[in-house]
Amino acid sequence: MHLTLQQLRLFEAVSRHSSYTRAAEELHLTQPAVSIQLKRLEAQAGLPLFEQVGKKIFPTAAGIAMHAASTDILSRVAELKNTLEELKGVVKGPLRLSVVTTTKYFMPHLLGGFLQKYPDVDPKLKFTNRARVVERLMNNEDDFVVMGQIPNDEKLVTYPFLENILSVVAPPNHPLANKKNIQLKTLAKERFLHRETGSGTRLVFDQLLEKNDLHVEPYMELGSSEAIKQGVMAGLGLAVLSLHSLTLERDAGKLVVLDVKGFPLKRRWYAVHLKGKKLSLVAKTFMEYILSESNYEHCLEL
Repeated sequence: MHLTLQQLRLFEAVSRHSSYTRAAEELHLTQPAVSIQLKRLEAQAGLPLFEQVGKKIFPTAAGIAMHAASTDILSRVAELKNTLEELKGVVKGPLRLSVVTTTKYFMPHLLGGFLQKYPDVDPKLKFTNRARVVERLMNNEDDFVVMGQIPNDEKLVTYPFLENILSVVAPPNHPLANKKNIQLKTLAKERFLHRETGSGTRLVFDQLLEKNDLHVEPYMELGSSEAIKQGVMAGLGLAVLSLHSLTLERDAGKLVVLDVKGFPLKRRWYAVHLKGKKLSLVAKTFMEYILSESNYEHCLEL
């Protein structure tokens, strides 16, 4: 069989996503190009590799065997590449990261400093919500991911680094702005702006409310911390946000942190990958970099 690595990469991506379209998007190809390559792969195999049931595609018995082989081959090729990189001792090549949206307030700074030291690194940084980051983590789609709330899974290796401080914020003219030791049950009566389901910040706040037998019905659900900040400044409601995202607004006097009992909630950011994963030299070097360079958390003052 005259298989190519590109065909195996395409087959693995289609199998993982159960979609030609999503595989094409991931590999920056057109869907027809993916279909042509997989038809050639099926011709090599002499058997169909996928079958369509309704609108979904599923691997056939031959497809399951091909998937096991392709995963093994691509893994071995990646290990070989990592070994050669380490023997050369040159930090260059791709760096694939998925990070939760809130990290956009510090990850670009860490990455920028790293690229100044290692300009031959080619970064691919994907910002998305926690649910999607967890999905990519479990599918081993990145070198590692960065998140605040880690899944309870013994198959994961985690590296805590920067502290993530969550607080309740309000516009400076809010009636609670100058109050001290605000009770959580008082806070629960206010209108709240929430991130969408799947957000780590929302999960932490919901857990705190549940622990205290309280419930807050979201007044609005917004898809980003930026949108929530604008909503709070416009007087639409309160919100729980990371202090990393509030520096400019607090300095300008447009947002204030409320003195709420039980807050701030102190968490950590974590770099996470699957147990047994062998990091490339680039990924290993960046991991070491963020662990050593993220000690500016003392700059965050309540």
